[in-house]
Order: sequence, then C-alpha cells, then structure tokens
Amino acid sequence: MLNSGDTVDLDLGLPHGHEARFRHPAVVVSAQRILTAEPSVVYVVPLTSTLRDFHSEIRIDPDDHNGLASSSAAQCQHLRVASTGRIITVRGNVGAATLAQIRETIAVMLDLPS
Repeated sequence: MLNSGDTVDLDLGLPHGHEARFRHPAVVVSAQRILTAEPSVVYVVPLTSTLRDFHSEIRIDPDDHNGLASSSAAQCQHLRVASTGRIITVRGNVGAATLAQIRETIAVMLDLPS
C-alpha cells in the first residue's frame, strides 16, 4: 500500500511540452484516507535534480528515509494524476514536514483557503 509522502519511480510516458517524462521520481501527495482505499490513480508531484529558485518548487535533500540519491526539487507546478500501474518502485518517504510544505505550496498555487 502507498503512503502519503512516498517517493516513487514512475513511468510517465512520452511528454508534451515541458511535462515530466519517461521514468521519473515523484512524491505521492494524495490523502492517506484515499490511499487506504487502494485507488487506481493517485496525485503526484514530479521531482527534478535541476534546482532552481522557483517559489513553486520545494527542495528535498537526500536522507536515510526518502530514498533520494541527490538533492531534488518537488515541482508543485506539475501536480498530476498518475495511474498506480505507472509506479515502478517505492524509494522511501519524504516525511510529514516536507509533505506539508509541498501541500501548502499546491494550496497557494490553486488559491485554496488555508
């Protein structure tokens, strides 16, 4: 079963424009109560090793829990839905604090009430 905040490798297929593409790491941001029901699709935020100073990206440094090999940025501006069948492997988990930062950034981008 997937957990909120899991870092996963996805097969995102062929890209269009500036979309993340092919095999790509991402963070699962779906609510845990949804994941417990084992949905066929989940919300993910792709990760990139290209670190920029975008307000829509959250830097994540590798640690013993997240399974990342290098510093990465969660690209909240690329929030997407992915079939669970696209998940190749679970690497680790970013933890509650980083997941909260990612979700807060998504909420700001979508103009959701805080």
